[in-house]
Formats: sequence, C-alpha cells, structure tokens
Amino acid sequence: MRILVVEDDEGIARGLEAHLKQLGWAADMADGVAPAWAALCAEPFDLVLLDLGLRDGDGGEVLRRLRKAPQGRLPDADTPVLIMTARDQVAARIECLDMGADDYVIKPFDPDELAARMRALRRRSVGRAQPTLKMAALEIDPAARTVRHNGEIVALSSREFGVLLALAEVRPRVLSRAQIETRLYNWGDALDSNAVEVHIHHLRRKLGEKVIRTMRGVGYFVPEDPA
Repeated sequence: MRILVVEDDEGIARGLEAHLKQLGWAADMADGVAPAWAALCAEPFDLVLLDLGLRDGDGGEVLRRLRKAPQGRLPDADTPVLIMTARDQVAARIECLDMGADDYVIKPFDPDELAARMRALRRRSVGRAQPTLKMAALEIDPAARTVRHNGEIVALSSREFGVLLALAEVRPRVLSRAQIETRLYNWGDALDSNAVEVHIHHLRRKLGEKVIRTMRGVGYFVPEDPA
C-alpha cells in the first residue's frame, strides 16, 4: 500500500513513517497543503493520512480540492482520506466527514488502531469486505502479512508479500511494472531496474508458476482462481 502522510510535526511524521515501513507499506511525506497537493497530482496513492493544522494552511483544503478533482486523471478524487488531528470537537469531525473524509482519529492515537483503520479503508476502496483474500489454494492475510498455499504457511519477504497483495487486490486486472513499483517504493528508495521481475520470480518459485501470470508487453496479473 502506498500512503501519503501529510503532517507538519516532524516527530509525529517520522514516527509514522517508521511504523508504516515496519508494516511493509510505502510512505511518502508532505508537511503542508502545497507539497501534499503537488504529491497527489504527481503520483497515485492508496490512502492519505491528513493532519488539519499544517504550516501553510488547513488540511481540509487538500480534502476539498481532492474530492472536486476531475475523474479519470490525477489527482484521484476517490483516494481514501483518513483525518488525524488534535481537533476533538464533534463539529470538526462532522465537517470533515461531510467534506468527504473516510475516517477521523484524534491525536494521540494508538499506531496499531490506526493501521487497522487503514486496512479497513483499503478493503472498502477495493470492494472487499472480508479481512483475508481467498483464491483457490491461496489465502492472504494483510493484517498478519501471512500467505498460505494449500493450507501451509509460505515464508515471503516484505517486498514479495507487497507484490502479491498488490496483484491479488485487483485481480484479474493487469498491473504494469511501473504500477507495481508505485505501490511498493517511496520516492527516495533505491530501485534496481529488474526488482519487480526478481520478486515475481521468487513468488513463482515459492507458490507455483500459475499464481502470477504475465501479459507480455503489458504487465502481470493474478487470475481469478490461481492454482
């Protein structure tokens, strides 16, 4: 999952970045309205964590502009937004939810609860109600970050799990290498040109050749019923 964290308190921002990376998610940082909007116009994100009190304005402006964005291009108007703020008044929560926020947490918050809320928003955004993905002999648990194949746990690296989850969530759609990369890597990450291919090679070795298919010249996909 690729996340934009919009937070101008450096301590909170760095703590969130470390926690999200520990969970295997890619996290990019913005400390104000202007850099947040520039990021949303440049890259697709699976979710935005948005503070309201920012150094150059109110985070609510990012939310308003995002929800009014034209469909079919960046920024993506349907990107889930989770507000995280010290504003605990009921009126503030109602205003943000009515503007289009998907969830709202009060600082200080428990990082594990925040992660659970983020997973719930991700499930909703991809049209999935169940906490696990079950596909024939394959079962993926995003919360525990585990994969079972024919009932047996399969050990995957963090990147391998991320590639598999990214493809499984949108199956049977095809994702290009670039689309997979945007879901796994931050702006500053060093990236080998064949990193995605290497991860997919390892996944096929561990799960079988038919779990991830190649559409030549386009990208990769997980079929509806992988073997």
